[in-house]
Amino acid sequence: MTEYKEIAISEFFEKNKHLLGFDNPTKALLTMIKEAVDNSLDACEEQGELPEINISIQNPEGSTFKISVEDNGPGIPRQYTAKVLAKFLYGSKFKSLGEAGMQSRGQQGIGISACILYAQLTTGKPVHIDSKTKEEKMYSCDLMLETSKNEPVITNEKYLETKKLSGLKITLEMKGVYRRVKGVEDFLKYTSIANPHAKITFIDPEGNKVLFDRGVDKLPVRPKPVKAHPHGIELGTLIKMLARTNSRTVFSFLINDFSRVGTQSAKEIFEESNLEAQMRPNAVTRDQAEKLLNAMQKVKLQRPPTDCLSPIGEAELIKGLKKEYKAAEFITASSRPVAVYRAIPFQVEVGLAYGKEMFSEGEKTEESEKQAETAELIRFTNKVPLFYQQSECAIFKAVVKTPWKRYGVPQSNGSLPTAPLVIVVHVASVWVPFISEGKQAIASYPDIIKEIRLAVGEVGRKLQRHISAEHRKYAHERRMKVFEKYGDEVASAISNLTGRKKPEVAEVINREIQKRRE
Repeated sequence: MTEYKEIAISEFFEKNKHLLGFDNPTKALLTMIKEAVDNSLDACEEQGELPEINISIQNPEGSTFKISVEDNGPGIPRQYTAKVLAKFLYGSKFKSLGEAGMQSRGQQGIGISACILYAQLTTGKPVHIDSKTKEEKMYSCDLMLETSKNEPVITNEKYLETKKLSGLKITLEMKGVYRRVKGVEDFLKYTSIANPHAKITFIDPEGNKVLFDRGVDKLPVRPKPVKAHPHGIELGTLIKMLARTNSRTVFSFLINDFSRVGTQSAKEIFEESNLEAQMRPNAVTRDQAEKLLNAMQKVKLQRPPTDCLSPIGEAELIKGLKKEYKAAEFITASSRPVAVYRAIPFQVEVGLAYGKEMFSEGEKTEESEKQAETAELIRFTNKVPLFYQQSECAIFKAVVKTPWKRYGVPQSNGSLPTAPLVIVVHVASVWVPFISEGKQAIASYPDIIKEIRLAVGEVGRKLQRHISAEHRKYAHERRMKVFEKYGDEVASAISNLTGRKKPEVAEVINREIQKRRE
């Protein structure tokens, strides 16, 4: 007889670590840094602190790397430290049923636990934690994950004295491959562009220190939680919400458990569904729930509230680009109004930097020369850079579908434009429709692609005006150089025709040329 057993989520991911972004050594190291930095940024912003994050990567032997990430966030209280960091699906960001939530970098309580799991799989060593809250001494411990039970194993617990007010430091060892190009340093550079309020210090395996200083001294507006919108709900979810609600009637359930449903809207829903408004939610049958859902979809409601989003902002995005691309001669940005897909609010922002000298700084490599020929596309979701699966992402598809030739930039069919360009696209949403658990590419929802193309078109038109002005300036300069080249001969000819002295004529011509230059 076949034996059946329950498998812990951690045991599943232990055998399928590629689903979490650990499918090769290079990507694994980058994913490790990404998850830790995302957590630090979220924690600091929740506490109202301008983030200061210190990252160190050492390479003590072969392919083993010792990674340390430290922040000035609120820290984690001792009783929660082990489970928050070393237990899958444990945390404060996972949204309850029927709650759309708010924009955040992490969502499921998987990322940092996956890092600890991968570290112990590749080196067999525990992860060291130092956590300091304002109310407690610094709590220090070593953690491992018991995958068969999805439970943390704690050793070497102790309290330490420190002058630090609060913060979290994670130190682990893992197998990986460090890349300079399209690796950790580029990830931190891009993170700094989308989070110009953060100060990030990085020490690479060779001991080189790189500072990504903050460009603004103001925290972004904190997004607010939002309830689910009736137009984005599905039947199975509605049935579970009815079973779990604290509301006594279905009428109060609609008003209390959904956004944008008021007394009048609820009355219209019941008129459309022919259901009894005062019936108990847990008494609603499947057929009645389906009638209720159909009525909810038909009744016109206001769009979901938009204060659940926290965009970068046009001014901040421009400052971020200026900070990292100092050789750019033209930088612009555009933010679209908040839009909706599946009743979920989202917002698209696009930044653009242009300059012939942007990619000529530093040592030239085959990668940098190729970079100078093709535009660089930087993709973000909720201020987090996306590095992999570019061709499968809605952002890439929208950018290559944009007719760049219309904006004065060469482009081959199905490709990024060929120009010294940096194109930044940020999609902010309560729920980002990633195509996989690795969270590296956005699904191609038509509404999302449409908004990206509109935003890209806005910065494209601004670029076109800049390029046209540059062309006019170049043509004017070329004409002036022609006049300068033949000025002496023109002065001689005029002198012969008018009888005036040649130096006098030459002085008049040079004065007019200078006037037109100005």
